Amino acid sequence: MKIEVWSDFVCPFCYIGKRRLEIALEKFEYKDEVELIFKSFELDPSAKKKFDGNINEIIAKKYGIPVEQAKASNNQIATQAKVIGLNYNFDDLVPTNTFDAHRVAHYAKTQGKMNELSERILKAYFVDSLNISDHKVLASLACEVGLNSEKALSILESDKYSNEVRKDEETASKLGISGVPYFVINNKYTISGAQPSEIFLEALEKAREEE
Repeated sequence: MKIEVWSDFVCPFCYIGKRRLEIALEKFEYKDEVELIFKSFELDPSAKKKFDGNINEIIAKKYGIPVEQAKASNNQIATQAKVIGLNYNFDDLVPTNTFDAHRVAHYAKTQGKMNELSERILKAYFVDSLNISDHKVLASLACEVGLNSEKALSILESDKYSNEVRKDEETASKLGISGVPYFVINNKYTISGAQPSEIFLEALEKAREEE
């Protein structure tokens, strides 16, 4: 069974959705048959590497709402995350561009480590308040999951795996994916958003019955 997951590293619901899928997989009798494939999607391809202000201020400006309202919204998301063991730290996170993070994730894919590195980058952004566009940070994270940090750094300082990121995004566009997380099971069943784990489990079982 194949599950393709379109997501972005600065998308709070992508991390929540990923974890809810994993909770469902733990209850799925055939979880050992499941292949998870992460696909690149940038919420904002034009995002700067460095922003002025914190995430609450940035969101408030983007949507024309008071900072207090943006903060309250993020607090609600953090509460959802905490229920499934994710301790989001919105106050200190570092808003940035994710293109290089996606590139290094594609390198990790060639080494069979895409899942591990994707998890580590998400945690780095939402929990550890690290700058996930910084090449040295990304190389260090790659090293943490068993990849060669010097190799990762040399890739980041080139344009390698740029085409792979763009191909994922082109596929998303062709499929009509405009928001993430977005899950495709066996090229047939789709789940949009960070749905409850019960929804994922139901889809997994239905897909397995039809295989």
